[in-house]
Amino acid sequence: MKKFPIYILIVSFLLSGIPVFADDGMWTFDNPPLKQWKERYNFEPSKEWLDKLRLASVRFPGASGVFVSPNGLIATNHHVASGFIERLSSKERDLLKNGYYAKTQAEELKVPDGNVSILESYDNVTERVHNAANSGATDAEKAAKRSAEIAAVEKDCPTGLRCEVVSLYSGGEYWNYRFKRYTDVRLVMAPEEQAAFFGGDYDNFVYPRHDLDFTFVRVYENDKPASTPNYLKWSATGAPEGEFIIASGYPGSTARLLTVAQLAYQRDVGNPLQEKVWKTRRKALEDYSKRGAEQLRQANSGMRSLANSLKRLDGQQTGLLNPRNFAKKEAEEKELREKLAARPDLNKLYAPAWEAIAKANAELPSKANQLAFSSLASSRLATIAQQIVTYHIETAKPDAQRYAEYRDARLEAFKTSLLSPAPIYTEMEEAALTHWMNEARKTLGASDPFIKAALGDAEPAEVVGRAIRETKLKDPAARKALLEGGAAAIAASTDPMVTLARRVEPIIRELRSWNEKNILAVETSNGTKIAQARFAVYGKNMPPDANGHLRLCYGVVKGYDEDTTLVPYKTTYFGLYDRAYSFAESTPFELAPSLKAARNKINLETPLNFVYTADTIGGNSGSPVVNRKGEVVGLNFDSNNQKLSNRYWYIDEAEGSRAVGVHSAGIIEALSKVYNAGPLVKELLGN
Repeated sequence: MKKFPIYILIVSFLLSGIPVFADDGMWTFDNPPLKQWKERYNFEPSKEWLDKLRLASVRFPGASGVFVSPNGLIATNHHVASGFIERLSSKERDLLKNGYYAKTQAEELKVPDGNVSILESYDNVTERVHNAANSGATDAEKAAKRSAEIAAVEKDCPTGLRCEVVSLYSGGEYWNYRFKRYTDVRLVMAPEEQAAFFGGDYDNFVYPRHDLDFTFVRVYENDKPASTPNYLKWSATGAPEGEFIIASGYPGSTARLLTVAQLAYQRDVGNPLQEKVWKTRRKALEDYSKRGAEQLRQANSGMRSLANSLKRLDGQQTGLLNPRNFAKKEAEEKELREKLAARPDLNKLYAPAWEAIAKANAELPSKANQLAFSSLASSRLATIAQQIVTYHIETAKPDAQRYAEYRDARLEAFKTSLLSPAPIYTEMEEAALTHWMNEARKTLGASDPFIKAALGDAEPAEVVGRAIRETKLKDPAARKALLEGGAAAIAASTDPMVTLARRVEPIIRELRSWNEKNILAVETSNGTKIAQARFAVYGKNMPPDANGHLRLCYGVVKGYDEDTTLVPYKTTYFGLYDRAYSFAESTPFELAPSLKAARNKINLETPLNFVYTADTIGGNSGSPVVNRKGEVVGLNFDSNNQKLSNRYWYIDEAEGSRAVGVHSAGIIEALSKVYNAGPLVKELLGN
């Protein structure tokens, strides 16, 4: 007789379930909220409709995009593609500042190390992974068994695809996702950054907005535009107020299913420490950017990314510090545990899980600073050195015993990234790593093992300066030689960046081992139990936390009330020019040159940005916003301030929580009237 997990067998214990708010949740494609769509919006998509949306939804590194033509054309945000654009830029050709449009496919620029992917297929491997883990006696043994089984699943992957086992519901479920990767990505069109990020950090996470935050790239196969029959049609008119919409993308992470103990750690230790890390890295780039125009160009994207992360983190932390919000999480946990206690058999199985997680999180603060600052991640060159050193240690082990990022199934992508010819700015690298090491020494103390291994008795500027200036790792050929030379090549290397990485590797490995054994293994094993308890009590009527993988979210295009005023659902080009002129075009409200020149050509009534109630978060940037017909009516690019704490809970639309998108009609207007990109418009509209 086939055995099923206990949470599947306890049908009689299913209750009505915890309430799911109107537009709550980032849902997986295997479990879309069909009931809610039908009851609230009279929308019943076919399997074919959903499959097409999935296959059109493109995964960028840390973000999203969408196929919009049968010839490999992808639409995404400018800020999503900014890393690609930066790799194609130089002091002499600043594509971020000046924008770019390829009038012909021959002019489309190949991005060094550019890659995107789509979720080709998936299946449930929960029982297989759980059975393997349950053969272990301790949390650490369970983690090792679980990791080995996941490695085996990922290794047994169809040719041409990349498999990744994804944990959902804090380990309650495991799914094998199979991705098709495109590694030839070419830039088609990008507006000036000033047009894409008009208003700068002042306008970030606020609304109304007036940004042309879009870019188009194309994927190629065999040096020809890829055939992408599963693309979405572009809506020339966009969505009116009140229209039902769905956004499909790759949201980064939420923490709505964490225990109160885990949330308390985030509030009291984790978030403040993350803020310190990001501020340290941003300060280094800010100082460097003041050296001159070229230094500003080099540092700009990093500063912008960190500023964005810090502003989002501030909103998340403000939410956690709100006693009313935190009390809701305490009440949710109390209700679940009380319902569990009503069934002694289940309570005995699952109740200890909360105490185990609380105990682990009580130990975490003692190591938090070391885990955060024992790192070389502020420098790309240092990261490359560390990766090569670790690569030879890990690949000497059986596949199932390696770090996940060095398993056979992921090595091709790893090597492509490692050997990327993307530009490296050595002066910026030196400034960033020196500043980081100074702050690390101040935080950890001169006697800390990582600091002693990295610096000895020397000053950070001395160690870092020599490593940056003398390393050969700027040359991809030198990296390749070390990668292919085996462990002996690493042991014999006198490259100062490699020797730095070699010295700190045992310290970083020891800290990772401590974290995996004492925190991650405990949280995963016991998180699985809490997920099973939640399934037993409420059923599977809630979405899992977001984790960087494909999700569906939904809502309506809708303005909102803010204090005593009304906020419109859309902005227009009228508003863009008014905001620029109201500030006398002072930074950051100056008009991009193309927009200034096209002032009399544009239909100023055309919608530019719009808001909607879908439950999004960082990583959803670039997600297609689609109507019932599956047409693209916009691209998600931001949210407003009211939404920032939604990492930890859903914020109801009545509180003014909104996602922000670039309107599809506004993009067509810009392409037609501002950038003279007629052929691109024709391809988008299928004319």
